[in-house]
Amino acid sequence: RQMQRTTKLVTALGALAIVVGACGAGASPSAVPATEAPSAEAPTATPAPEYPTGDFKIRLWTKEGEADGAFQFVTKLTDAYTALHPNVTFEVTNKDVEALREDFQTASLAGDAPEVLWTVADHIGPFTAADLILPLDDMVDKAGFVPAAADIVTVDGTLWGAPTSFGNQLMLLWDKSKYGDTAPVDSDAWIAKARELTDGTNYGIVFNQTESFWLVPFLGGFGGSVFAEDGVTPTLDTDAMKSALQFMYDLKYTDKVMPSEADYNVADGLFKDGKAASIINGDWTLGAYAEVLGDKLGVGPLPKLTGYDYPKPYIAGTFLMASKAVGDNPDLKTIVSDFMTFATNTANQVDMVKTLKRLPGNAAALADPIVTGDPLLAGAADAATKGVPQPTNLEMRCVFDSMTAGVRDMFTGNSDIAGIAATMQSGSETCISQL
Repeated sequence: RQMQRTTKLVTALGALAIVVGACGAGASPSAVPATEAPSAEAPTATPAPEYPTGDFKIRLWTKEGEADGAFQFVTKLTDAYTALHPNVTFEVTNKDVEALREDFQTASLAGDAPEVLWTVADHIGPFTAADLILPLDDMVDKAGFVPAAADIVTVDGTLWGAPTSFGNQLMLLWDKSKYGDTAPVDSDAWIAKARELTDGTNYGIVFNQTESFWLVPFLGGFGGSVFAEDGVTPTLDTDAMKSALQFMYDLKYTDKVMPSEADYNVADGLFKDGKAASIINGDWTLGAYAEVLGDKLGVGPLPKLTGYDYPKPYIAGTFLMASKAVGDNPDLKTIVSDFMTFATNTANQVDMVKTLKRLPGNAAALADPIVTGDPLLAGAADAATKGVPQPTNLEMRCVFDSMTAGVRDMFTGNSDIAGIAATMQSGSETCISQL
């Protein structure tokens, strides 16, 4: 039944996009009879800016790496754009998410920022607070995007990012040859099977033990959130947080279904090598895992926490952003605007789905049969329906950093769960007071 709801969601979003597109285009105005001169007050269409001449080199920094083929997809798009406009070339650089944020801030202050970013939603907060990126309302057509995707990067009515993918949620990916064709019904069943599949070399459950992004879903499943209703006051020292931390601690030290250490690359490698029966990872891995496991790959929401709710991962996606400096050069702004439109058009977004198995940010592409008819993407969409929008305000950076320190402390063996939660709270409060 959940799958049916997911399909309806995707179809509804696609239908909405078609309706919005039709309304946005509008009916053609009545033609002025040939015998009548147009009124002096008749509005005249603003001509589209001519494509700039001369040579331009666009620097694009992306968080997309080579492991899942995403970096190659980005360069495929930039190469295709250069083929259309030979006077425009790109220098594409991959950076870790945190390094991209820090380096972009530093480069912007030095007056040497890249023109375009392909990055995550939570960079909106620090970049807008420091006035480092351009609003995109006059650069791309917001109506062409999945509404929920565009809303993630819309602040006070202003669009700051052009969605290249929608979702970014953590979910359960499993090896059907080990776990079976269907996902575990709840966390008790998941852990019980994981115990059977763990022997010191092989593991029932793996995920990144070094980042708090993997804590967030369990916090939501136990009824918690990182902020109070005002959206800025951290709420980390709560019973829900303690339950989430205890659940994760027990997976490693009580149930013993996880490896002794695992950052992102270790967990990813174990699953690809067949040494992990299930992994908690994001929708960005679908393409790479499907290539390795084929029809043995299962995809769906994280199992419901027995006695509680489904884990609630953050939903976001990947987005194109423009450096503030682009606005100082009308020709450069025209090119960046055109590239963003090109990179997020329906054809290129459908190609992204084929290549990377990600849900697209383009509404028409989301309604395409390549999405609605694919069981892996349907599973990813199902997982997305369990999620909540990721906050993009500046305070979220403090919360992530404080929670990450706590997660790392816990996974190195600190069993003082209450103390970790209290330290997370105080750390985030201190950080926010210094913003």
